[in-house]
Amino acid sequence: MGFDYDLFVIGGGSGGVRAARIAASEHGARVALAEEYRMGGTCVIRGCVPKKLMVFASGFPGSVSDAQAYGWDAQIGGFDWGVFRAKLDAELTRLENAYHRNATAAGVEIFDCRATLAGPHEVALADGRKVSARHILIATGGRPVVPQKWQGFGAMTSNEVFLMDRLPKSLLIVGGGYIASEFACIFNGLGVRTTQFYRGAQILRGFDDEARGHIADEMIANGVDLHLGTDVVEMEKRGAQIWVKATTGHDATYDAVMFATGRRPNTDGLGLEALGLELKANGAIPVDRYSQSAIPSIYAVGDVTDRANLTPVAIREGHAFADTVFGGRPTYFDHALIPTAVFTQPEFGTVGLTEEDARAHGPVNVYTAAFRPMHSLFAGRDNRAMMKLIVCRDSDKVLGCHIVADHAGEMIQLAGVAIAMGVTKADFDRTLAVHPTMAEELVTMRTATRSHSD
Repeated sequence: MGFDYDLFVIGGGSGGVRAARIAASEHGARVALAEEYRMGGTCVIRGCVPKKLMVFASGFPGSVSDAQAYGWDAQIGGFDWGVFRAKLDAELTRLENAYHRNATAAGVEIFDCRATLAGPHEVALADGRKVSARHILIATGGRPVVPQKWQGFGAMTSNEVFLMDRLPKSLLIVGGGYIASEFACIFNGLGVRTTQFYRGAQILRGFDDEARGHIADEMIANGVDLHLGTDVVEMEKRGAQIWVKATTGHDATYDAVMFATGRRPNTDGLGLEALGLELKANGAIPVDRYSQSAIPSIYAVGDVTDRANLTPVAIREGHAFADTVFGGRPTYFDHALIPTAVFTQPEFGTVGLTEEDARAHGPVNVYTAAFRPMHSLFAGRDNRAMMKLIVCRDSDKVLGCHIVADHAGEMIQLAGVAIAMGVTKADFDRTLAVHPTMAEELVTMRTATRSHSD
């Protein structure tokens, strides 16, 4: 049977575009891709790229304060959201055009419309056309959701943050994951009175306990009004504001409320269930390690599979898919060791096992250092950095590294290389310190802070 394409990709985000480009340019496949909104997906249009630019913007008041402490006659005025947003929109448009241009240059035919599945090898386009493909890749990502109970009260999600006409004077963020915590720090840095509710005992569930406690303390010290063990119990619109009552009895009105309490894979209406594909409870597509679904011709990568919802992971999954299916080289991405950064203030960089998880694997030694960095100490700030290594007592292998400090994301990238190669604590000890730096603490911790037996 002849097909119109060797591969049809539904979704123009990082994972889908990488798969399409590699399949077409490196493996000679006939490839088409459909994107219903904007090329670039969550990361480029409404995620990590605009968020990181907001992180940069929110850090300047602190930088000016430090400059004053260092002797500069530095001043800072008010933040103009309109100026920032206009430049942000222009940058996202530039990136979107680059994604479109690079995919087209690789030989990918792009359809700027919604696509759904009409069969195991058939795609229906929103303009009424149907096309066939030997393989179909679903890369539609995910979306943030406001809990059903609180829909209709004017609350927003991280998607709408970048579309605000003006900056609110007060903001409530509901949630305790990395998105909620990052935006709490961002808005606090931009001068917004920021409150954060999280129903759990500590923010950043799933990360290292000591590190997340350190981050929470620093956030509170920096001005975020963090309420743990707290959730929304009542909400109503009062004019231009939103009144909220918490489970603790606390109530207040806010100019805006943002929910960052979860995301859902974008599989609604794709036609997967009609083909007999059973989805997970949250709508995610179950796939094997080669990203193949239970329908042999249909694959999925990225957030729509709900494996590890990070842009670099989606890119690696998409590349591995193309090499496997079109390059004749069975390849899969190993999700076991993923370096990542949380862009709170201070930043958090992490790779490998948490202390809690490592203890379940056997006896471990834990090395920690908490200190006032030179830069902020001189400026008179009391914030503290934290470095932490988790080491297998039997093999001396470093199982995890956790850094809470300015530029932790940059540091954890290089630590991730070493840990992926199987570095030992003795290797760290043999490495000469670069002085004076924060990162030198990673190679100067000689005595274990504590040990755990299995």
